[in-house]
Amino acid sequence: MQRLTQRLWSHCANWHVGDLAWQRFQHVGRESEWQFELWERDGEVAAWAWEQRGEDLYLQVDPACADLADEVLKRFPGREVMILDAEHHLVAALERHGYVRQDGEYQVFMTHDLRDLPEVEVPEGFTVRPITEADLARRVEVHREVWHPSRVTEESYRNVMAAWPYRADLDWVVEAPDGRFAASCLIWFDDENRVGELEPVGTHPDFRRMGLGAAVCHGAMRALRDLSAEQAIVYPFHGKAAEEFYERLGFRPYARTLNYSR
Repeated sequence: MQRLTQRLWSHCANWHVGDLAWQRFQHVGRESEWQFELWERDGEVAAWAWEQRGEDLYLQVDPACADLADEVLKRFPGREVMILDAEHHLVAALERHGYVRQDGEYQVFMTHDLRDLPEVEVPEGFTVRPITEADLARRVEVHREVWHPSRVTEESYRNVMAAWPYRADLDWVVEAPDGRFAASCLIWFDDENRVGELEPVGTHPDFRRMGLGAAVCHGAMRALRDLSAEQAIVYPFHGKAAEEFYERLGFRPYARTLNYSR
């Protein structure tokens, strides 16, 4: 799945290799809710489908093998489907199968050129840095505080850390004077396409409105740039505070998601 995703990545693609790693490994015990299927053509994966809870369908189809979208939708009929507005071959397939575009929440895909990043500034006593293996418990704690209620555990985060293309040098935190982690930013680096995805990002409720979210993102993006990456991407929901936050950081929109159902 990830190799196809890496091969197809562009501003016209819905998926990044980091999406699949994070969504697959951030929780444990959910395997019974999922079904994966792959379609091959000429010896390589040309399409994949990931069904969740019998309701939602994630899919990716190589535009050069657009006919496989029909096979995917026949195999998993009647599911809720989210795609990118630039995936015209999937729009056409969904409409052929009687799907209708739905109103409601959608995600904005945003990009940031890494050539011009500010210096990282934090209040006295705070430190911005990548994590180490010894930081696992505090890393999970800050995530759970930000995303409460969260099903992320130390066990599941170890799985995340073992997944490709996770890198600890792109998993950044702000450490507060009292030793707690005040903010975090994990970036997934696709070294072939030189693009890193921010997922997830957050600031502990006790430390908000101090500029720490911006600081940890800038620190992680500078580390990403040092690895020869050219851009960072992120997918906030439209109209939410996160979209405004990333706009202030210098991210600019390039696409949006579309929701379809029958």
